[in-house]
Amino acid sequence: MTIRLYDTSARQIRDFVPLTPGCVSIYLCGATVQAAPHIGHIRSGLNFDIMRRWFAYRGFDVTFIRNVTDIDDKIITKGAEQGRPWWSIGYENERAFNAGYEALGCLPPTYEPRATGHVPEMIEMMRGLIERGHAYEADGSVYFDVRSFPGYLELSNQDIDDLRQPSEDGITGKRDPRDFAMWKSTKPGEPDWETPWGRGRPGWHLECSAMAHKYLGSAFDIHGGGLDLIFPHHENEIAQAKAFGDEFARYWVHNAWVTMSGEKMSKSLGNSVLVSEMVKNWRPIVLRYYLGTPHYRSMIEYSEEALREAEAAFARIEGFVQRATEKAGAPVAPAAEVPPAFAEAMDDDLGVPHALAIIHTTVRQGNSALAADDKEEAVARLAEVRAMLGVLGLDPLDPHWAEESGGGEELHGVVDTLVRLVLQQREAARERKDWATADAIRDQLSQSGLAIEDSPDGPRWTLGNR
Repeated sequence: MTIRLYDTSARQIRDFVPLTPGCVSIYLCGATVQAAPHIGHIRSGLNFDIMRRWFAYRGFDVTFIRNVTDIDDKIITKGAEQGRPWWSIGYENERAFNAGYEALGCLPPTYEPRATGHVPEMIEMMRGLIERGHAYEADGSVYFDVRSFPGYLELSNQDIDDLRQPSEDGITGKRDPRDFAMWKSTKPGEPDWETPWGRGRPGWHLECSAMAHKYLGSAFDIHGGGLDLIFPHHENEIAQAKAFGDEFARYWVHNAWVTMSGEKMSKSLGNSVLVSEMVKNWRPIVLRYYLGTPHYRSMIEYSEEALREAEAAFARIEGFVQRATEKAGAPVAPAAEVPPAFAEAMDDDLGVPHALAIIHTTVRQGNSALAADDKEEAVARLAEVRAMLGVLGLDPLDPHWAEESGGGEELHGVVDTLVRLVLQQREAARERKDWATADAIRDQLSQSGLAIEDSPDGPRWTLGNR
């Protein structure tokens, strides 16, 4: 067994060889908490949640760090615009991100450090970089000298002579316009911290280099994030960390975006779809299926039609799980191992689409067994399906999803009683061949968000997308 991953820095798929046998260390660039999350933000966390789950399934002890950027220009600007402390903006949105991750079934990180809690580590790194000639102070700010680091831009494969750093408002004193700020000198009304070079606040890139060093050491296995972070953020992280003396990340893994009309989903473009709104209209497990089942390196073009297709596809899986569980007459535990073809797909750069095809094939086999009243075969396929769904965080029988509708078992029982009364009326209409009434009852239930399925054992209902 060898897990293989696409390494952005190598521009090819590589065999994963951990620094420490049996262990894997992952650093994921998490939220900049200037606003509530849209589904593009949560996709990144979800993709790396699946990676983490697969490593754990393969027997690795996983350390997973996902940081929170709780101080930056946009957070400060939002606070000023709303007449609120900058930290209240950050904390409110941090909670919204965590609610989104939890709603979609992402496991909590091993540690989730905040930038503002690691200023001492940032000062230590800046001091070391200045001493080594890779950074300098000017007007109370500290800049990284990009020409002092020969490996700069190797990740993004750019030419330094053609480089234009993103603008940094109010920044002065750079020796070269391509140099970037690690620390910004204090401004009136802004938060600041004391340093040997005067009061100020962190630049965006320094925090991750410092926190990765603190929690994972001078070398770790995998650094992850969205494609948009390759430059400047990840490029600048590498420069700081390696110039400081760290080996830093050995593999770089980047997930693709969620797009609308071909554009990256973004608050600034006004095309974002907030997670908090999506979970009001769609079951969270369906959203996880929609965002998590395309390959992590493939773009997802957002549309309601695509969501409905995902809902229908997941309903086929969920329907089999429910029918086979009823046939078994008792809970069926997931199989101890996933089918070899599923494992082969996941080992190959987290090939979830191929792995999902194995799930659907197994579901069809299970449905055929149910139709043939072959209980033993149906239960065997159910155990396999649950094992595969568990790896993807999509097992509908997992306790996390048991109360996703917000009502728990007690409310489900009440709804079940009421729906069955209506279904009895529908069955009575069918028996007297009053097809118009039977169809009208079914349509009304469907409009209420319930999917009705006629089976040999009688009609059954499941929740739809509304």
